[in-house]
Amino acid sequence: MVLRKEMFDLPEGVLYLDGNSLGPLPKAAGTRVAGMITDEWGQMLIRGWNDAGWMAQPAMIGDKVGRLIGAPEGSVVMGDTLSIKVYQAVAAALKMRPGRKVILSDTGNFPTDLYMVQGLINTLEQGFELKTVAPEDVAAAIDDQVAAVMLTEVDYRTGRMHDMNAVTKFAHDSGAVMIWDLAHSAGAVPVDLAASGCEMAVGCTYKYLNGGPGAPAFIYVRPDLAGAVQPALAGWLGHDAPFDFDPDYRPAGGIERMRVGTPPIIQLAALDAAMDVWEGVDMADVRAASVELQELFIREVEARAPDLTLASPRDAQARGSQVSFRFTEGYAAMQALIARGVIGDFRAPDIMRFGFTPLYLDADDVMAAAAHIETVMRDKLWDDPQYRNRGRVT
Repeated sequence: MVLRKEMFDLPEGVLYLDGNSLGPLPKAAGTRVAGMITDEWGQMLIRGWNDAGWMAQPAMIGDKVGRLIGAPEGSVVMGDTLSIKVYQAVAAALKMRPGRKVILSDTGNFPTDLYMVQGLINTLEQGFELKTVAPEDVAAAIDDQVAAVMLTEVDYRTGRMHDMNAVTKFAHDSGAVMIWDLAHSAGAVPVDLAASGCEMAVGCTYKYLNGGPGAPAFIYVRPDLAGAVQPALAGWLGHDAPFDFDPDYRPAGGIERMRVGTPPIIQLAALDAAMDVWEGVDMADVRAASVELQELFIREVEARAPDLTLASPRDAQARGSQVSFRFTEGYAAMQALIARGVIGDFRAPDIMRFGFTPLYLDADDVMAAAAHIETVMRDKLWDDPQYRNRGRVT
């Protein structure tokens, strides 16, 4: 049984199907953050770095995240943003494959991953090239010119999944470094990084892991490589002995060298409380419950709202923990749903996204959401000027 709705502070009358974008507030998080602020920061002041163990939190919480993504203890560390972690991983991969100039990704990848690679290429000015192909063409595009393959396992728009083990093998057969972005995987689908053999992985914690807006990202480095990767961002806290104040950078041993700046202690307190929700939860059970909810949702929506077209893979095993439908007026339709208390989100040009997290969603929630979708579509409630004004966040 994975349903733990009582552990979340969910607003009354809201059906929250957007945990794939921002997870809801765990009830314990507010108490934990308040205690950290008043008892640790307030009373310990700077002593908190030692007395409250602040400096150790990125590795400690990294191990908690690692349990959900099949990473060995001591191979995951928290800190900074996902964009920074993408930059770190790709930069390190290029140094591991001197002479190769291609970074391969797919056209469905989240834009910021591609932006960070483009920025890295422009900074290096060494003739590197970002090559993107259709998701189904990735394996065929991996050759001996590819230094690194960088993919998001679960497509942010449609939920389509790459086969992690198969793609990693293709990369390794051609001598390329494999980097996975787990932004839509961690806490959503079973992941076994150790079994995949990939060199590196990155991910965020504010989606399915419910760490809160701006929650720190994580980076994984395969244990046999962690002591050898060369950090492109040689931050103070990635130094072997930061309080020696050595003017020359000397990377820390293992995964600690992938730390960069001062850890966000208040945000880590919220994330630590959020990770407590996962105690005793098996990702296989989460996956089974998620698929059951998704299948119910697809059946109900297709029967009730024929104007919506399924954009996600029909095969549940090829789909992450979200269901997306296409509709030309998708933004307005989503705003009409939100006005009725059904919260999903919109991704351009025409995707209505709904996330399924069985920690706080059940079949009754799915049926109620489908009924609201039927009403919005049948009565064309979306065809109202108030629903067409786009905010900065969609």
